[in-house]
Amino acid sequence: MRLTPTERPSKREAEVLALLGLRLSNAEIAERLFISVRTVESHVSSLLRKYGVADRFDLAASAQPPQGATPAGELAGLPDPRTAFVGRERERDALLTALRHNRLVTLVGPGGVGKTRLACVVGAAAAPAFPLGGAFVDLVPVRDGFVAQAVAAALGVTEQAQQPLAAAITDRLGQGRTLLVLDNCEHLLDPVAGFVERILSTCPDTTVLATSRERLAVPGEQIIPVAPLPPETDAVALFQDRARAADPHFSADPAIVAELCARLDGMPLAIELAAARSASLGAAGLLAALDDAPRLLSGGRGADRRHRSLRAVIGWSHDLLDDEERALFRRLAVFVGSFDLAAAVAVSQAGGHGTVADLLGRLADKSLVVHQRGAMSRWRLLETVRAFAAEQLATAGEEPTLRERHLRWAAATAAGLRRRLADRPREHSRTGAQAAPVDHYGDEFLAVADDLRAALANCPPGPSPLAHQLADALGHIAYAHRFLLEAADHFERAAAHAPDPDAAVRDLRHAADCLVVATNSSPRAFRQLLAAAERAGAAGDGDARAVALARAVELANRFNSVPGAEISQQRLRDLLDHTVAAGAAHRPAVAAGLALARAWTAGGQWRDPDPDLAATAVAAARRAGDTVLVSAALEAVSAAATRRGRLREAHQVAGERLALLPALPRDDPYAGPEIVDALHMAVTYAIAAGDLPAALAAAQRAQRDDLLSNHPYASASKLIPALALTGQFRAAIRQADATWAGWQRAGSRPAPWLSPAVLAAALAHGLLGDDASFGRWRSRALQVTGLAGAEDLPSVVPFLAFVDARVAVHTGRLGEAAALTERAFGHYPQSRYEPYARAAAAELAVVAGLPDAAERLATAAPAGAENDWAAACLARATGRLHRDEKALAASVEAWRRIGARFERACTLLLLPARAAEGRAELAELTGR
Repeated sequence: MRLTPTERPSKREAEVLALLGLRLSNAEIAERLFISVRTVESHVSSLLRKYGVADRFDLAASAQPPQGATPAGELAGLPDPRTAFVGRERERDALLTALRHNRLVTLVGPGGVGKTRLACVVGAAAAPAFPLGGAFVDLVPVRDGFVAQAVAAALGVTEQAQQPLAAAITDRLGQGRTLLVLDNCEHLLDPVAGFVERILSTCPDTTVLATSRERLAVPGEQIIPVAPLPPETDAVALFQDRARAADPHFSADPAIVAELCARLDGMPLAIELAAARSASLGAAGLLAALDDAPRLLSGGRGADRRHRSLRAVIGWSHDLLDDEERALFRRLAVFVGSFDLAAAVAVSQAGGHGTVADLLGRLADKSLVVHQRGAMSRWRLLETVRAFAAEQLATAGEEPTLRERHLRWAAATAAGLRRRLADRPREHSRTGAQAAPVDHYGDEFLAVADDLRAALANCPPGPSPLAHQLADALGHIAYAHRFLLEAADHFERAAAHAPDPDAAVRDLRHAADCLVVATNSSPRAFRQLLAAAERAGAAGDGDARAVALARAVELANRFNSVPGAEISQQRLRDLLDHTVAAGAAHRPAVAAGLALARAWTAGGQWRDPDPDLAATAVAAARRAGDTVLVSAALEAVSAAATRRGRLREAHQVAGERLALLPALPRDDPYAGPEIVDALHMAVTYAIAAGDLPAALAAAQRAQRDDLLSNHPYASASKLIPALALTGQFRAAIRQADATWAGWQRAGSRPAPWLSPAVLAAALAHGLLGDDASFGRWRSRALQVTGLAGAEDLPSVVPFLAFVDARVAVHTGRLGEAAALTERAFGHYPQSRYEPYARAAAAELAVVAGLPDAAERLATAAPAGAENDWAAACLARATGRLHRDEKALAASVEAWRRIGARFERACTLLLLPARAAEGRAELAELTGR
């Protein structure tokens, strides 16, 4: 059973805990972390205290790596070596030392010199020093713009709603000491350098090992040159090892082998290619054959010579192939990543499955193709070999034909993956939240993703049914895999290749939906929807134009992150007029979209829908049979109710939206904004109504949902207010610490919506009596807004006023009671937290003996009608004012109903007969 600590472990303690989970001794932990045994003992003692367990065995049982983490001492994606590693002891030791003292180490050397193999060996040896594991990322098949996707796939993390993929990566790597190996960076120097700089600046405990033909030129980079193997020693040992693998009875004169290795400049790849021929030619025959290769003898010595010698031995090995082998070899160059037998057959058209399988085996025997064994065999060309094959393909004049075949294969493969989306099994929790897929669909996609992307990138602009099929399928696949912004880009590309306006409109609408899910913002999505409307209008489809315009108006009024900054209300009203004129209003889909746009625009302000029109929109959406529009219309009802202070109604309607979630397709971008918004707003409205049990349940449901669960701070932030208000202060503080760290790792971008969660952390500290932490978190709540004068923002003031008033009551610091009360009773029409502020301030007025205390209580009474927390607080304030034990007892019962244990205990202290019960409960909650 996993335990919960009473205090958040430090980063070093988290590393020790992870290694305890592997049942390592203190001495073994000290060796891995490069610390003393005494220091380990100190950390173990601290962990025993924080987790409240008696021995290290119970402590080890509670150890659990973070989401996406590999076990300590393991690198995800590290290739499985199938041959012995020969030599390089000096380089290996130097590299291990460099990794202990530098956060970026780059192996630099020419292609074929053995950088990848050395990085694999050193990565495996160094991994135990990184308690949170890491990943090996092969960048050979990766194109510019997809570095983050490759790293995310290796780490096992995905993009989340309102969280860019880069933030998901830094959140995973920022949780402790990790090792990231980036292999073959030379064709992506600029994007890799930028990526590495971000990682190093935001993840102080992450070390990067890179391999490249050139340095990355990132500050702090430690370069380790990788030279060819010494011809007389290691090179000979490598040749003999590989030759015996091809022929167990191989034997040769050592002098001939040494000369052969010298001719090959000690380049490991060249040596392996030559050794693969040793069974048929022998060492002497190989040497003679090389003597006949004029390309090998051309040019001078030096570094360039090594490239020429490697190229020559690849060319010589190619020349020894028969015609069938040569044809398949050059045609395989069209694949940028690995491929299976079916792909090789479809693209190369070199014969049937049996023929191509035999040819692949022969090429693998000659080391020109690498066979990757697994659940399904796959093959790949090393990049140096692939570059040579690509030249042969171009020389043969086959490149255009092979590109077309590759596109056809990619389109068919993507379409097949998309068809299987609907059949993916998913795990369902008892509350209905859905988690990530449980089958191997993701592995299938990742195996071919780079080739699918490359095939699309190679398509010329303009309408193309094949390119459209590929881009559209890639958009759906990327969305299902939670590469949200990539999905938006694919849908936009699909629209550009669309063979007809209907498809283009559909693609642009999907792009807009992906953008809303990914960013919780509407401006870019708004532009996509306007483009969709324009395409529909040009094709004479007035209904499609009306639906797109209506959606643009709706989303702009719901999700515009900076209201009015780009999309004015006047512009939205003008668009609404165009919507009315464009479509046939009697048709259900048009009528529903138009009704919803009218509802959201009627108030003339951002998020100010008209309640009557919102109800009309709900009815219209139900007539249209569109569950997504029903959910959007219900949110208009909730928002309108909130504007008018009807918080219980808003909460009740939010529950109706939650009930719709099982009917919303998880992998359809159209449903995405509603899934995310329904989960978030269910928590928000439950808090607004003071229904703390519902708030906790909704927040936990959001944390389990695969669109939200791994966000570094958004999903956890929804849980913090509910935890603090129910008196679970330690849990709230732990969540707040994680939220704050996640927000910082994600770049500390302004997030005004985060301030209530941060203020709830301040409340927890304040009620625990930690004044310093209270002040720090109070300041942080203003910092997250990113705005000067945030303390006066209408969106911040009510919850801030509530926290200040509640802490003042608890601590008895009443000097500023009058000012705090006055601020809390201001008018904040958009706030969902006004009831908290008024109820707490009314109690403060009573406790401080302010002359208008009774008047404040009367003024706050409507807040109690809309919020359970406020009602309980006002009952307590009334009991205090009139010394009415019945009112205090009613307050105790009200706190019990909503699970507010701390408030219940505080109220019990006011009842002499039950004060002891209150003290006992407070001691349990606060640890005092």
